[in-house]
Amino acid sequence: MIAPVLPTYNRAPLSFQTGQGCWLTATDGRRFLDLGSGIAVNALGHAPRELVQVLTEQAQKLWHVSNIYTIPEQERLAALLVERSFADTVFFTNSGTETAELAIKMARRFHYEKGQPERIEILAFEGAFHGRSTGAIAAAGSEKMVKGFGPLMPGFRQLAWGDIEAATAAITEQTCAVMIEPVQGEGGIRPAGDAMLKALRERCDATGTLLIFDEVQCGVGRTGKLFAQEWSGVAPDIMMVAKGIGGGFPLGAVLAKEAAAVGMGAGTHGSTYGGNPLGCAVGAKVIEIISAPAFLAEVNRKAGLFRQGLEALVASHPDVLEAVRGEGLMLGLKCKIPSGDLVAAGYDAGVLTVAAADNVLRLLPALNIPDVDIAEALTRLDLACSTAGKAANVSS
Repeated sequence: MIAPVLPTYNRAPLSFQTGQGCWLTATDGRRFLDLGSGIAVNALGHAPRELVQVLTEQAQKLWHVSNIYTIPEQERLAALLVERSFADTVFFTNSGTETAELAIKMARRFHYEKGQPERIEILAFEGAFHGRSTGAIAAAGSEKMVKGFGPLMPGFRQLAWGDIEAATAAITEQTCAVMIEPVQGEGGIRPAGDAMLKALRERCDATGTLLIFDEVQCGVGRTGKLFAQEWSGVAPDIMMVAKGIGGGFPLGAVLAKEAAAVGMGAGTHGSTYGGNPLGCAVGAKVIEIISAPAFLAEVNRKAGLFRQGLEALVASHPDVLEAVRGEGLMLGLKCKIPSGDLVAAGYDAGVLTVAAADNVLRLLPALNIPDVDIAEALTRLDLACSTAGKAANVSS
């Protein structure tokens, strides 16, 4: 008999009742150090005082009115994002998947308005993850996500990850857009690299192609800058943002240059809940906190401290770990044993991590993780590596 909750998740045997900072307390009383942050969502940790205060104050005033009306909280957050990014305009959603749908629509509408309605092909990359709607899975194209859900939305082609020459050669004057994560998350914490992003920007400019960055996971301070694209100095035409922007409250946004958004007039897109007063009030506070230079400087310092410890961990467990990868506090441990085994060993050690493709263990702690918790994380990861390594040796 099917469960009341549709069984689409392979859930861990854990359930939590409270959270504070980087710690979660399970229903059986055990405490866990959370290095997953709800998959990069809880950017300021669990129940951060500043966000609880903003959410409570807004909840006592107004929750929802719909986008039939002007929403001051939405306009304030949009102004903050425009001021602190490459963008001229913003559309708010409830999730990352919704941002992918709008990015696709916006890019194709752009060429339609330019008199090229046939220009629909969007190039994406092997290992990509852009969400689970039919459009988003068509963009990513992996068998795991598309099998059994056809026919897929046409007009997508996947390119090899990291091959600059092949990627630029694939972009022609008939290409609609290129969609890429500056750092792949689900794909295994794989940075695209400055050279790739700069080459894509140059080729897109030469062919009139739009460049879309998916920063749903790598954005909002995760790599040590407000947005990951800042490291390369390459500005996209359209950018997808979600996860960390709400600090735990469901919120997403599509940021765009004015020229790229030229076709998105009244009636071309909408959302019932997107940009609601609750979400936008929280999002504005998140952006104010995380975009502060002192906060981002601390993210980079903590990232260096954590990475140094992880490098030592790799050296201590050569049969379990292969390398550290990633940027800022978006880090991954490339494993020699199945990464899922290390995740499971972490449960026994009281530390929560997230598996990714390419046999990588994702580490996505709160951006304000205290130094003492970084030290504790390394201790618990060390224990998990020892446990998983012994189990692997026994089984072999």
